Amino acid sequence: MNALVLNLLVLLLELIALAVLAYLAYFFLSLPLRRRERARLFLDLVELGLRDGRSVEQTVCALGATGDRALGSRFHRFAMHLASGLPLAQALERVPGLLPPPVAGMLRAGHEGGDLPGVLAACRQRLQDHVDAVAAAHHYFMLFALVVSPAWIATFAALFVFVMPKFLAIAEDMGMTTPALLMALANHSKILILAQVALLSGFYVVVLAYVGGPRLAGWISRIWPGLPDRLTWLFPWKRLRLQRDFSSVLAILLDAGLPEARALHLAGESTANAVMRGRAGGAVADLERGAGLPSALRRLDASGEFRWRLENAMQGPARFRAALDGWHEVLSARAWQLEQTAAQLATTGLVLLNGLFVGVLALGVFGMLLSMIQGGLLW
Repeated sequence: MNALVLNLLVLLLELIALAVLAYLAYFFLSLPLRRRERARLFLDLVELGLRDGRSVEQTVCALGATGDRALGSRFHRFAMHLASGLPLAQALERVPGLLPPPVAGMLRAGHEGGDLPGVLAACRQRLQDHVDAVAAAHHYFMLFALVVSPAWIATFAALFVFVMPKFLAIAEDMGMTTPALLMALANHSKILILAQVALLSGFYVVVLAYVGGPRLAGWISRIWPGLPDRLTWLFPWKRLRLQRDFSSVLAILLDAGLPEARALHLAGESTANAVMRGRAGGAVADLERGAGLPSALRRLDASGEFRWRLENAMQGPARFRAALDGWHEVLSARAWQLEQTAAQLATTGLVLLNGLFVGVLALGVFGMLLSMIQGGLLW
């Protein structure tokens, strides 16, 4: 009876542990989605207020006064800052977790440019990118859990620690020549295990970056200023989306009548990326030296396509935003295509690499068994 009770307690503890692990997996994997929904709700509220003829400050303060917990503690802190008289830009800086940095930057640029309704569409497009990134991250997580799992590394290590020495001992006792492939596996077992650990560590980094989001990037920036932004710029699909966000905000600000230099500066700030801000600052310096706007924008697009499209937009009767909408759709489509291609290549490569490890190990073990059978030592 005591043994039965003990077994039931152990089973109960195992179930509790599994439930805790399942909840933690759900909590961390849903963090990006919850960040996105929080930002989407904020944009919806701002848009509804603007339709009713109220400013952002009036809308947020009125909702903050209700004390509705569904809005979240960050929203209420933001409302308190606005109620105390802080401008929108400073209030957003005081509550950095309220919105993703690019969305907050776009709102600041649109608010200063006087066309906040126009910039809301660009903000929603940016949030849609986060949804695509979440889908890709779920794909990576499944690969991480099912292909490059800790269980496989433990199994691989156990084979070399316990099974392989037995095979080698049997071969030595029987006076057999150990197959070259099996000897190579035994001699380089540590390298193979380290390669598996390196792959697993890489996926841990991906999962950590996925879960940490802007907050993790902010912590890293305090230690290595600008490092997350430079790493972001290295990925072509992220770079294309940064160019799209910059171009969208720039077109809105130019249509609002802001001076070109000021519009360039605000568009660079709206991306919340140090590399893009630096390039926008260089474009502003070119403008101050007498260069035209299309020539100054060569720093932001090495292909020259952005410059060509902007020149055509300046020559036609259409507004900048309408003239560049097709360019923005092209950038979004290219970014999505490149991201999906990278995901598929990573998936296929890792599956093939792990299949190679398994195949080589199987060939080595079965090669030893075949040698034993051919020698008649097992009969």
